[in-house]
Amino acid sequence: MGNPGPGGWACLIKLNGKEILLKGGEPQTTNNRMELIAVIKGLEAICESSKVVIYTDSEYVLKGASEWLANWKKKGFKTSSGKAVKNRDLWEKLDSLLNKHSVKWIKVRAHSGHKENELVDKVAKKEAQKWKRA
Repeated sequence: MGNPGPGGWACLIKLNGKEILLKGGEPQTTNNRMELIAVIKGLEAICESSKVVIYTDSEYVLKGASEWLANWKKKGFKTSSGKAVKNRDLWEKLDSLLNKHSVKWIKVRAHSGHKENELVDKVAKKEAQKWKRA
């Protein structure tokens, strides 16, 4: 899909021996927004405060959540160059969820054969295709 353009997201939650696949998309979005929404939707689906391990191939989400977010908040959601942080609405929502859960981040390489990552990528692409056809 183009960027911006139709986009899809998916996340896989493994909980108590069960797997829950969540998915969705939007007609006009960016890949970074979809990556953030996937994490947000996954964390929102976990009702109780929990220890969570998030596997992601998104450098943007990983570094944003674990390195940049604290400074963005201190600077009123401005970057180091003074520009407004893109996707502030989603970063604020993610920040709230990160305060609820104890999160461990694990970076996986995209398209490297990681079974669950390959699955959610495939599902997200199908979700984006729905919007392209609409």
